[in-house]
Amino acid sequence: MSIYVLVHGGCHGGWCWQRLARLLRSAGHEVYTPTLTGLGERRHLLSPETNLDTHIDDVVNVLVFEDLKDVILVGHSYSGGVITGVADRALSRVGHLVFLDATHPRNGEAHIDANPIVTDADHKTWRIVDGVELVNGPSLEFIEGMGITDPRDVEWMMERITPQPLKCNKQPLKLADEAAVRKIPCTNINASWSFTVRSPESARRARAGDRVWEIDSGHDLMITEPEALAEMLLRLASPASTSADLDCSRKLPFQQYT
Repeated sequence: MSIYVLVHGGCHGGWCWQRLARLLRSAGHEVYTPTLTGLGERRHLLSPETNLDTHIDDVVNVLVFEDLKDVILVGHSYSGGVITGVADRALSRVGHLVFLDATHPRNGEAHIDANPIVTDADHKTWRIVDGVELVNGPSLEFIEGMGITDPRDVEWMMERITPQPLKCNKQPLKLADEAAVRKIPCTNINASWSFTVRSPESARRARAGDRVWEIDSGHDLMITEPEALAEMLLRLASPASTSADLDCSRKLPFQQYT
């Protein structure tokens, strides 16, 4: 049995992993899907102080209080920075990092530095609510930008998407031991028609020697392609897997999950 901790991206919540988590659990694995402070069902905890460090601490505390070790830590989109920070603060508990169509901020960089496309989107949707700078939120444009086309999924997400605290996107990532974090085995799973992968700056940031897989999907591939994604993640859990077994460089076809 392996332990997966799935960390959602900006504007999402633990709810976005429902389909994928069901598949991983049915295969006999332990799965945690924490929701970051100020988002999803924890939106009532949003404050002007909510930032990247808050979200890193959210996940570190799950690992510590649940006493999780050798974790396969998956971060989607914005949470590429979150899982990197978690690995730095809870190094002994993380066995594998998975960047799921995620940005790769380096030490001292913010999410918006790692993917400048995010900056443009933030400028268009910026506002202040109750003293908190927010960006994005529940809109058809945002959801379709995630690669969601099924009307049922659009409706489902419209009821759950929450605005992103801008401070989370702007706070630089601070690592105490970047060299140690870089030694953790790492896999990148990209969505082939996602705005994240289309950013040349983001695409350059995958570490040399990292495994890179691709699914023919939009950005929210845990919603549109849970079965293909589960297949890849389950390969990471297999102790008998070899490099040949883990060759998922092919593009898997788009199949709408129902």
